[in-house]
Amino acid sequence: MHILVLNGSPKGEYSITLQTMRYLEILHPEHSFEVQHVGQRIRILENDFAPVKEALERADLLLFSYPVYTFIVPYQLQRFIELLKASGVDVSGKTATQISTSKHFYDVTAHRYIQDNCADLGLHYVRGLSADMDDLTTQKGQQEAEAFFQHVCWSMEHKYYEPVQKIAKPPARVPVTVPKSSLENKTGDVVIVTDCTADDMQLQNMIARFQAVMPRKTRIVNITDYPFQGGCLGCFNCAVSGKCIYKDGFDDYLRNEIQTAQSIVYAFTVKDHSMGARFKLYDDRNFCNGHRTVTIGMPVGYLVSGNYSSEPNLQMIVEARAQVGSNYMAGVATDETSPDTEIDRLAANLEYALQNSYVPPQNFYGIGGMKVFRDLIWLMQGMMRADHKFYKEHGQYDFPQKKWPDMLKMYLVGEMLANPKLKAKIGNKMNEGMIAPYKKVLDKARKQAKKNSRKSILNIGKKTK
Repeated sequence: MHILVLNGSPKGEYSITLQTMRYLEILHPEHSFEVQHVGQRIRILENDFAPVKEALERADLLLFSYPVYTFIVPYQLQRFIELLKASGVDVSGKTATQISTSKHFYDVTAHRYIQDNCADLGLHYVRGLSADMDDLTTQKGQQEAEAFFQHVCWSMEHKYYEPVQKIAKPPARVPVTVPKSSLENKTGDVVIVTDCTADDMQLQNMIARFQAVMPRKTRIVNITDYPFQGGCLGCFNCAVSGKCIYKDGFDDYLRNEIQTAQSIVYAFTVKDHSMGARFKLYDDRNFCNGHRTVTIGMPVGYLVSGNYSSEPNLQMIVEARAQVGSNYMAGVATDETSPDTEIDRLAANLEYALQNSYVPPQNFYGIGGMKVFRDLIWLMQGMMRADHKFYKEHGQYDFPQKKWPDMLKMYLVGEMLANPKLKAKIGNKMNEGMIAPYKKVLDKARKQAKKNSRKSILNIGKKTK
């Protein structure tokens, strides 16, 4: 068969992911492989899509090849998918799969993004290969790559494809009411980052209502207007100095105009199961901060126009972004049912979080993601110097090796559980022992509550006199 490799890496032939495909090409001379460097050539394709259009038409299998960038694919590949859909080329009935390399930081959301867009294009989809960056250099990784390709061939022969996830038809957007707003007595700084275009009146109205009801001053940063020179190149020029290789000033603009705000609210219209390619360009260029969660503690919110409730993968990305960054998610206001109410609630919750410095603990999305980064930066500290310094200062290196007392306790508990006679003799004392430290906390809280109650009664008495 004829396999078209859509290389989404901005590095072209120097892509690590592409080497896995080259390995498969060597092992399978019975198939023809054609590579289109769509990531590296995205500017050219914006002006002339014809060469790739012809390649798409003659392909039997489309193989998306890319490194995972910021929860999804690189901006360049996301922009290519926009161009592909706009081109009108018919690829329905063909088969698609994907190969990604990463350190497995939210590779699941990247793969789901490709799968959902393959469904839009009418492609049959075979589950892809998510490899570690170093896998191909090991015998195990080579075997896994070969097994993956064999499964793709078998799936195509037996027409075994992943089921298509049906997405509900988007309901009509509910109009938004924009009340009169006054800047009098408003202080603070809430920045609204958006890619809103002049013809997207619905999103404009959502932003306007939020500005009107938010108790603090707000300002808009429209990333559509920013003169980006290009998407992240994965060059790691910023790894030591924190300075981007581009000279468009975005790294300084991000740090001085956006990340200095008290809170960030993102406003977008759902496009291709994502926030859209322009937002992906913005997200990828945030890598000038490396893996440093520089907005720790900042509450965030979202204004979303479109069929958000039918986009579980996008919902995961939105929540995971906040969790990994240790940002309180103040809410996601959509225009699917009652946008006025949802926007008002978002503004109220955001104001509460700002007034009370509310930052809840991370859930699995945040803790799991940061442990991946922790191990990565520890290993690459010689190159990722700015990240390494940040992680040390913020206690991110929470390796368990220093918790020997706790480990010793668990060994003792394990020995007791392994002894039936001792276990029977202990009875319920183990459960009592486990909650003993928590009882101390409750007792202390009761004493403090009584003390506070007495103070409250005395204060009321003084006010009455």
